[in-house]
Amino acid sequence: MHLQPNARQQELRDLAGALARERFARRAARYDTEAAFPFENYADLRQAGLLALCIPAAYGGMGADYATYCLVSEEIARSCGATALTFNMHASTTLWIGQLADDLEMTPAQRQAHEARRARVYQGVIEHGHIYAQPFSEGEQSASGRLLFHSRATRVDGGFRLTGKKIFTSLSDAAHYFGVLALLHDESAAEPDIHYLAVAADAEGVEVTGEWNPLGMRGTASRDLVMQDCFVSDEAQLLPQGMYQQAARRWPHMFLTLAPTYLGIMQAAYDFTVDYLSGRIPGGPPASQRVSPVKQYAVAELFIRVEAARALLYRAIAEAHVDPAPEEVRRALAANRMVMETAVQVTTDAIRICGGRSMLKHFPLERHYRDARCGALMQPWTADNCLERIGASVLPAPKPTPDT
Repeated sequence: MHLQPNARQQELRDLAGALARERFARRAARYDTEAAFPFENYADLRQAGLLALCIPAAYGGMGADYATYCLVSEEIARSCGATALTFNMHASTTLWIGQLADDLEMTPAQRQAHEARRARVYQGVIEHGHIYAQPFSEGEQSASGRLLFHSRATRVDGGFRLTGKKIFTSLSDAAHYFGVLALLHDESAAEPDIHYLAVAADAEGVEVTGEWNPLGMRGTASRDLVMQDCFVSDEAQLLPQGMYQQAARRWPHMFLTLAPTYLGIMQAAYDFTVDYLSGRIPGGPPASQRVSPVKQYAVAELFIRVEAARALLYRAIAEAHVDPAPEEVRRALAANRMVMETAVQVTTDAIRICGGRSMLKHFPLERHYRDARCGALMQPWTADNCLERIGASVLPAPKPTPDT
């Protein structure tokens, strides 16, 4: 079940990795210090064609599928976690309306309308460099990975009127469009329907507000998105009505795409530790303080943790498809939680193993540590939600009896 890259996957991973090592890595500390969005990195991604990574070749994109995206994301994260995490939002949008949508059940009319709409999205990315954000969080409690959306869309002539607020809106300073999930207000419907709409950043009634000064992932520029009675046209539907719920139910691995970023961060922390203790990084401690049996054992433990997390995540990625079996969904949830928690453990232990000097700002290790701390909180599959869903699927609550 190991994910072995084919020639095309390796080519794209090498392209992204070289770009990240040669350019993103040297800028990462500045973006982190300033809590500023990595515009230069995105100019490089656009120039390299990587904004179209997951756009099918038939539309002029690079044609990367789900697994290929995951490999590329991991590679970018080894140099800049914030760039990898924000790139996830953009790439996931193109995956959701592409590979995932192709697997969903639609009527012929829905399929035809979706085809025309996604063609325009792809054209905007390829020809104009459009960037898509994907805000989820609203500051309300979620349950078992199912977000409770309070943003509301109301049908009007030609489209929708949308009101709501999203927090932690990554790419907020750079996105041309926000892929917003909102409840469609329809009094005749038996239950609320979640709609997936592309909201233009410059639309009337749209405002990005608030400061951004967090612990980690500071370069994501994840400020608040406020929408007040803004108009969204019918043509801006990223998925037809009802398709988001179908995708969440039938393609649950769509929520696993954050994990490769954190796998890349923990790999970067391990790589730094090895280079630092091997004397390959200027400014490190003297040889007498670098190598000892204790440090050798500790580095071996790091290696084991990283490889264990990678093995589980790669297996889950290899099992990503429509209508997965219950055990495959559990493995995906387990992989997500393991990666998020292991990233914290690996970066924490790396600082301890390397010693006090490694906490200095001119080294990347303390940034890796702070970025890793954010993973367990990422919606919709937070670390706690993963445990809750796995446990409930294995040991469901007993049904009430007449005596209870």
